[in-house]
Amino acid sequence: MMRLAPFIVFALSLLVVAPGHAVAAPQPDEQMEDAALEERARGLYRDLRCVVCQSQSIDESNAPLAADMRAIVRERLLAGDSDSEVRGWLQARYGDYVLMSPPVQGNTILLWLFPLLALGGGGVAIVIFFRGQSARADAPLDADEAAELARLRDEEGQA
Repeated sequence: MMRLAPFIVFALSLLVVAPGHAVAAPQPDEQMEDAALEERARGLYRDLRCVVCQSQSIDESNAPLAADMRAIVRERLLAGDSDSEVRGWLQARYGDYVLMSPPVQGNTILLWLFPLLALGGGGVAIVIFFRGQSARADAPLDADEAAELARLRDEEGQA
């Protein structure tokens, strides 16, 4: 029985962790009859963010607002809107935040450039750090440091 304990703990931990990683698909009553329109809708669901969830697409979210947004997408597609028109309609209503990939524009340029700036800044910091280390290692000892080193060597020799 003791040999099975780790497996039982592992199985129970999967029961606790796995439900949080399950992806919630739209309910059967939310699916469209036309397979091509359903595929377009699912693509849009993945591209649009639920505005009340933390970085979940409306495809993954179980929030009532996400269900409403999926309904809007279906209505707009049935009305004959293109994918970009559906995105544009939702973007006009909810702002740029509704897009999983925000557009590159003046107010989002820092968002797109920050990873590159952080990487470059980190590289510069590393170079400065190592140059400082090698400069300190190569510097000769001043008189006080030489005297302290001699004192420590004398103490070590006596011990």
